[in-house]
Amino acid sequence: MIPHLAGPDAWLGRDMAASTEWIRPLSGRAIDELDAALRGIQRRGLTWPKFGRDEFPLPTFASDLAAVLEELEDGRGFVLLRGLPVERYTEDELKNLYWGVGAHVGWHRYQNALGELIGEVRDENRRYGEVKEPTMDPALGRSSRNKARSAGPLRFHTDRCDVVTLLTVRKAKEGGLSKIVSAVSVSNAIRERRPDLHALLCRDYWSSRQGEEAGGEKKVFALPLFCLHEGKFSTQYSRTFVEAAQKLGDVPRMTAAQDEALDLHAAVCEELCFTMAFEPGDIQLLNNHVTYHGRTHYEDADGVDQDRLLLRMWVAPRNSRPLPAGYTPIWGTTAPGVPRGGIAQPA
Repeated sequence: MIPHLAGPDAWLGRDMAASTEWIRPLSGRAIDELDAALRGIQRRGLTWPKFGRDEFPLPTFASDLAAVLEELEDGRGFVLLRGLPVERYTEDELKNLYWGVGAHVGWHRYQNALGELIGEVRDENRRYGEVKEPTMDPALGRSSRNKARSAGPLRFHTDRCDVVTLLTVRKAKEGGLSKIVSAVSVSNAIRERRPDLHALLCRDYWSSRQGEEAGGEKKVFALPLFCLHEGKFSTQYSRTFVEAAQKLGDVPRMTAAQDEALDLHAAVCEELCFTMAFEPGDIQLLNNHVTYHGRTHYEDADGVDQDRLLLRMWVAPRNSRPLPAGYTPIWGTTAPGVPRGGIAQPA
């Protein structure tokens, strides 16, 4: 069983809600450097994904982003950059700018089998009508991606990448609050209240890949919710994927105690979390190994291009932690500080 862990990543939501230390306003200097880098690639005829950090120089803001990476890996595990003047740019320009920032954070990772590198998180069902993914399996139900592209709430989960980032282009008319919680604090609380259930959460739970990868509709993997490896905590979890795996005939059935442990996990996440309201120009960065994230339901404003729109990137930073051996099947490698995670692409 994992011991009680102390450190900056073992924070409580009530403390974060009363603080603004996790918000880092962009300076005028940083915005000028971002604007200059954007204009530079435009003069050279470069567009994402065909440029990297060398083509997108940020003379001093790069060191600010390095400090963000330190906070993500060795601090609280989350940061909010605030104040990018999104109204100044077209959506294409924003994607180029966002890609350039991501190149300084690490290696971009694919978010689905279709090769998506910058996702548009919006209510696709409202915008386009009901969206059905080609890889969606009727027996397994809606995928996490499909749920994320609706206006509905999202349960606490992690993504298959070291760091997930979101850039707010437009906020919702109402709702759409980001919910985050320290996975380390969740582990600590469950260990204190129900050590028997904590022990179960340190053992394997089966999850379905649920069509994330081409041809992977029935593929499964087994991982504990809580891991400690070389002194570093890590978690990988989506209850949607666990529930989907239980619909497959060759997956071991969960016991009543295992299900009770997941119920307690969900309850403690809600208890210890806090919510943040996104403003246009916010960039949220989360370390998936030490935080869970979710979302409240939202309502869009009426009118063309008035809907809630977030851009999303998955990134493998250069200062990432080593992972337990069991992560290899879905992360590709457990080695630290290398490109890893994301969704494997068809050959």
